[in-house]
Amino acid sequence: MAKHHNVGRDGENIAARYLEGEGYRIMDRNWRCGHKEIDMVVRNENTIVFVEVKTRCGTEYGNPEDAVNFRKIRRIVNSADAYLRLHSIDLDVRFDIVTVVVENGVFKVEHIKEAFYPPIE
Repeated sequence: MAKHHNVGRDGENIAARYLEGEGYRIMDRNWRCGHKEIDMVVRNENTIVFVEVKTRCGTEYGNPEDAVNFRKIRRIVNSADAYLRLHSIDLDVRFDIVTVVVENGVFKVEHIKEAFYPPIE
């Protein structure tokens, strides 16, 4: 497996442990439906949170959250819509980003709540 796949997988595991430690209940990880994909679906009280996890080795090429552009946001929102319909969920929804930066073997986690809102089309 390529190094970046290991880093990404490790980052998602760290993000999951972080969210659990903050009281979130993980409902799904790496959920897929056709071409639709969501890194993590978690619940916090009466809110379903769709989480995009971005992991990087350092920030010399920018912050991890900068990789979540408009196109990616549209894909996440479309995936979330499919997830909500498939599971007949009628709760408040939020979109978060969890970034994991690895530097010198140390993982730094940042949780960006309400990182974006569904675009109006």
